[in-house]
Amino acid sequence: MSPKPFLLASLLAGASIALPAAAQQQSEGYKFLQAVREQKNNDVLAMLGRPGNTPINARDLSSGEGALHIVIRRGDSTYLRYLLQKGADPNLRDGKGATPMLLAAQLGQADTITLLASAKANPNLANSAGETPLIRAVQQRNVPTIRALLAAKANPDQTDNLAGLSARDYAVQDTRYPILAKLFADIPKQARNAAVAGPKF
Repeated sequence: MSPKPFLLASLLAGASIALPAAAQQQSEGYKFLQAVREQKNNDVLAMLGRPGNTPINARDLSSGEGALHIVIRRGDSTYLRYLLQKGADPNLRDGKGATPMLLAAQLGQADTITLLASAKANPNLANSAGETPLIRAVQQRNVPTIRALLAAKANPDQTDNLAGLSARDYAVQDTRYPILAKLFADIPKQARNAAVAGPKF
């Protein structure tokens, strides 16, 4: 192959990779997520105030995260409440299948879990590895988060895909922190259904 066709093929391959990002920069969803990230409140208000379809549930093309993931990651409960009132989907999954509630559990945000639950977030939606918010909270030994999830009706017996273990199983195995197992002692065993996993990417 001569250098020129090889160079042309390389440029075309590079262009096909760059195109989605360029297209994303022009989209309303991309602009909305950028405004949320940069806390450009006037821009967010303007975009959500327009009649017709709004970008409230837009997902980032690279990470799959939505506006709720962004504000939970920075611990912004005021912004979270506003987005939920505007119709943001509390069960929107990112590229790894993580819901806002799973992210809140990972970050130890018990109050956020309660807020999401009041907005009809499903506490039993797992990521692509089958980890539920409750499994993640137990692995982090975060008692307030575990209590918030149990109050939101999280299933302690839903198993993950990796080890086939539930939040209750992980709690019982963690003998260094017996308080974890005690949290589940009075909760009746539930069906050990397969994890409600996120989409496979």
